[in-house]
Amino acid sequence: MTARERITYLLDSNKKSIEIAAFAGDGMYAEHGGCPSGGVVIKIGYIKGKQCIVVANDATVKAGAWFPITGKKNLRAQEIAIENRLPIIYLVDSAGVYLPMQDEIFPDKEHFGRIFRNNAIMSSMGITQISAIMGSCVAGGAYLPIMSDEAMIVDKTGSIFLAGSYLVKAAIGESIDNETLGGATTHCEISGVTDYKAKDDKDALDRIKNTIAKIGEFEKAGYNKIKAKQPRENPEEIYGILPKERHDQYNMHEIIKRLVDDSEFDEYKADYGKTLITGYARIEGWAVGIVANQRKVVKNAKGEMQFGGVIYSDSADKATRFIANCNQKKIPLVFLQDVTGFMVGSKSEHGGIIKDGAKMVNAVSNSIVPKFTIIIGNSYGAGNYAMCGKAYDPRLICAWPSAELAVMSGNSAAKVLLQIEKASLLKQGKKITKKDEEELYNTIKSRYDTQTSPYYAAARIWTDGIIDPLNTRTWISMGIEAANHAPIEKKFNLGVIQV
Repeated sequence: MTARERITYLLDSNKKSIEIAAFAGDGMYAEHGGCPSGGVVIKIGYIKGKQCIVVANDATVKAGAWFPITGKKNLRAQEIAIENRLPIIYLVDSAGVYLPMQDEIFPDKEHFGRIFRNNAIMSSMGITQISAIMGSCVAGGAYLPIMSDEAMIVDKTGSIFLAGSYLVKAAIGESIDNETLGGATTHCEISGVTDYKAKDDKDALDRIKNTIAKIGEFEKAGYNKIKAKQPRENPEEIYGILPKERHDQYNMHEIIKRLVDDSEFDEYKADYGKTLITGYARIEGWAVGIVANQRKVVKNAKGEMQFGGVIYSDSADKATRFIANCNQKKIPLVFLQDVTGFMVGSKSEHGGIIKDGAKMVNAVSNSIVPKFTIIIGNSYGAGNYAMCGKAYDPRLICAWPSAELAVMSGNSAAKVLLQIEKASLLKQGKKITKKDEEELYNTIKSRYDTQTSPYYAAARIWTDGIIDPLNTRTWISMGIEAANHAPIEKKFNLGVIQV
């Protein structure tokens, strides 16, 4: 069976699942033949009704060898399991580290060895780990299944050893075949390394199903849930609400109405800090607190116009208070990003925008309830941070195809870089024509636009995926269900902030 066939057979067919980092490696490693999906498939789904995360090596990609992005993707799966106390299943079929890139995958803290450290940490935390050795399992990779709670091996196709037959011959001169060295019979009858011998892939997967079915109940975090309702407003209308041009205005309230149960949204401080929308709702029955960027121009209490998608001091102050409220009430947070950053200029600086922005970042950083981030449109600069970008530990973070992630827009960045480049050339005594300037601008913008693409971000696992907007409710609801496995163990504390 292929990696995806194995996962499909293992997961309950009548329940939803979500795939993590499907675009990992996209457009990367061309000189090595590429590494589609990072050479590993990861899904969160249900086995016998229990939510689990499944990691399956794809042996069709360099025999399942680990590229740097493979290591990052596997570590992301383990991070999700640790944060949410989710059982994790490894379907192992890998040749180990991809040797031509060993210096980028082997020695550092977030490299290959961290996988086994996490195995040990998860075991001490009581998080169930089950491995099925369904193909090759070599060298350092041999530790992953054997550091799991239970390991099974498929007869005649699974093998596990620290060194294969060629390396054994080279190292100590012993001639031996791989099956005798580390096959199912060897490890189930002689070494005792593995716990079960399976006759084929399906037999191994059936044994995993039976084991998961017997796991006891977990202690719940206790997030509030009632019977789910579909939005009253048609979710498919989202496609028409989002403008074609990313700088055009739209009303984020209309997006929210098509994401939340019964299109019901209880807004917090609706008339204050209007460039951020905050309020309570339900998604698939789960209570959530929503923090969203308003993308239309609004007027504040002083009659001043404020740009949509920009965070002002009053908006940051409102969001800080709302995040604190959600932490007090134990309500998960959902961030809907379409942000160009914080307001700049002398008026904002004199008004303390840095201080107010810092308060919001502080609240996001110290939040103890689970956070979920959906990047709808722009995600620029410090706005990405304040709205719970990847660096701020969202349990899941995904992007719509309309998203962009960067320090600033391609147009703005190209203008800034063009000025720097022009100054440098003029300093060298070179003349720049209007045509030269246009060509330089277009070259810079083209390069920058490539890097702001949501696919560029997803390839590097800056997000967990690019999703159809209609799947947003599923991602959030499954994420909160996963988070409900992990009771909150610390108190919310903002620490020292400037008031």
